[in-house]
Formats: sequence, C-alpha cells, structure tokens
Amino acid sequence: MANFTTTQAIETLAAKIGGSVYIEIAKWHLYLAEAHLHTEVAEKVYPLIENHKLSENKVLSILRDIKVPLGGGTLEVSLIDLLPAQCKATLINLLQEDQRNQ
Repeated sequence: MANFTTTQAIETLAAKIGGSVYIEIAKWHLYLAEAHLHTEVAEKVYPLIENHKLSENKVLSILRDIKVPLGGGTLEVSLIDLLPAQCKATLINLLQEDQRNQ
C-alpha cells in the first residue's frame, strides 16, 4: 500500500509542477508537462519532501543534475539553466507547500 501511496503522491506533485513551472527558450514558455520533465523532477524531489529535508540548495542541485537534450541530443543543458528565476521560486514555494500539507 505504501508504494501506491508514494506513486500517487509523486503523480500529484508531478501534475502540480508540470502545470506551474516552465522552461524559457527564445521567450517561448514550455511547461514541464509539455516537455515531459515534470515526472522526473517530482521523482527526484519527492524524497526531500517525504523525509522533511527540503531546502532550496538541494532542489537547485537536483535541477542542475537534470540534463535536457537539445538539438536532437547534440547538446545537453542543465534544467536549472532553462528555468527563469520566477519559475525556480514557484517550484520552491510549491514544494514547501506540499511538504507542509504532508
């Protein structure tokens, strides 16, 4: 039962992230759900929430480690470099709220 609950929590978190956080490329906003990055972010940050170890530095480190392929994979860019400052703040706030509600 715990695995189902965790999976459901990650899916819910992924949906929140996917609809609230976007990458910006040439002034175009591509939400993480559209870029198929929301689930990966949720899976990597959820343990921080679950274990009450959420911090801005840890989240930013996770974003730095997620590589986004561009140009058919000829170039990889860290997700953190594609997120505008306001989206980083939105993500942190969303995660903090999710942790408070657990």
